[in-house]
Amino acid sequence: MPDVHDILFRTLADPTRRAIFERLCREGDQTVTALTAEAGVSQPAVSKHLAVLKRAGLVCDRHEGRQTHYSARLEALAPLVDWTKQMSGFWHTRFDELEDLLRRMDQ
Repeated sequence: MPDVHDILFRTLADPTRRAIFERLCREGDQTVTALTAEAGVSQPAVSKHLAVLKRAGLVCDRHEGRQTHYSARLEALAPLVDWTKQMSGFWHTRFDELEDLLRRMDQ
């Protein structure tokens, strides 16, 4: 079973998918038609990207008549935010240790 971090990183690694997700974050609910207008790819391609984003839990959809509205699920980014904090702490510790080592070497 793939790790949640792997799924999120793979999903957001594609520039078109990432752009669609970012647009939903910035602009709120969008239809496939609205997303296609600025995506630079065909409507079927946008639909496929949305399906991948939905499987990863990054977007949800709402049906309204014949149209489907998609919105970003920012809470789905929580595992990546946690991972980033862990890595940041790791590197801060490493840099502090390096700084201590360099001070000792200068003495």
